Amino acid sequence: MDANTTPNTLQAEQQVLLAALGQLLEPMARLCLTKGVSIQAIEETVRSAFVQVATEDCQGLNPSRLTSRISTMTGLTRREVTRIQSSQAPARPVTRSVATDVLTCWVTFPEYVNKKGMPITIPRIGEAPSFEALANSVTTDVHPKSVLAQMQHLGLIRLNSDNDTVSLVDAVFVPNSNWPQMVGFMGTNVGEHMHAAVDNLLGNGHQHFEQSLLADELSNESLEKAKSLITGQWRELMTNLGPQLQQLMDEDNASGRIQDQQLRIGMYSYMRPMPEALADNTPQGNIHEA
Repeated sequence: MDANTTPNTLQAEQQVLLAALGQLLEPMARLCLTKGVSIQAIEETVRSAFVQVATEDCQGLNPSRLTSRISTMTGLTRREVTRIQSSQAPARPVTRSVATDVLTCWVTFPEYVNKKGMPITIPRIGEAPSFEALANSVTTDVHPKSVLAQMQHLGLIRLNSDNDTVSLVDAVFVPNSNWPQMVGFMGTNVGEHMHAAVDNLLGNGHQHFEQSLLADELSNESLEKAKSLITGQWRELMTNLGPQLQQLMDEDNASGRIQDQQLRIGMYSYMRPMPEALADNTPQGNIHEA
């Protein structure tokens, strides 16, 4: 226990944390109930997560004392800790593929977008900008024809046989037909957002960028317009930031630096009716940074 942390303070912090945890769990409970996932399965997953994190925190500890230490940290019995450690966690769904990497490059590389940041129609083969060159810039292990076929199957591209060109159907990949991949994206994106938030809470608050903007007292008509504004901001972010990040990677490679770090940048929006108490007491037309 920290020297400045009293038992009463610790209890207060825990209560606030549990209240926030309820906010995080409500949408997950809705998803699990919709898909028929029982509370017992969720409890088992929570136990496994606690044991995993406690194990990581105990690196370097005498192995003979490891189980007892994890038991004390988590509140689980030693038998339960041993059982969880010997069980195999389910494999996480794969989210990244050659198709998604090609899509990302198509909407970020300057030569593949127009002045408004929208992906352009490109020749199927030939020098850049072309689909063949784009696919080869991502990987040389898979033939461009195979990548083209996969992206057609996913409904991401349209092949124009009249002039042998390829165009994107949509610049945003939402794998609606692939439930495991959709869940995988949620786990990765929301999970890493949570990691960033927890690092900030346990650190000085500046480990990771994490900000949000709240606008209230909007009409349904304004929300529809806001959706277009948000999509435009995301396209602009990808178009401007993507090449700059690629330049940083190229500089690292040229300088021989150890390239063992990764960066994920996300953006989300959530629209819902205003809580009644807030609607009754909030001045008109507020925008809040949080």
